[in-house]
Amino acid sequence: MTDDINRPEVVAEVRAALERYNRALEVRDVATLNELFWESSNTVRFGFGENLFGHDEIVRYRGSQWQHASERNVVKVVITTIGQDCAATSLVLDRGDKLSRQSQTWARRPEGWRIVAAHVSVLKK
Repeated sequence: MTDDINRPEVVAEVRAALERYNRALEVRDVATLNELFWESSNTVRFGFGENLFGHDEIVRYRGSQWQHASERNVVKVVITTIGQDCAATSLVLDRGDKLSRQSQTWARRPEGWRIVAAHVSVLKK
């Protein structure tokens, strides 16, 4: 099983998907953000002040209540892949006056890598 952990080609695929997600956040590309979440009622996103269950709730939130992401710089990123089809990403982000954390579980779907669960939270500096 350890041969299936962090295979370089799978890590590269997940890193590309994660970078696409973070670029979409930076430019407020809501369509890409919505696309990168698994289109399922089982998808979960816990945000700074919201708990969203299902792709439909995530899309509604992004379309009506979401504020543009503040400037953030990646301090640390860890990508762990398990086999060919599952990955976890963990980031620490510097937002100037605070640090935040972003954890995502990704799954390879027929349409590409998709986030099946996400959690962001704030840390005091």
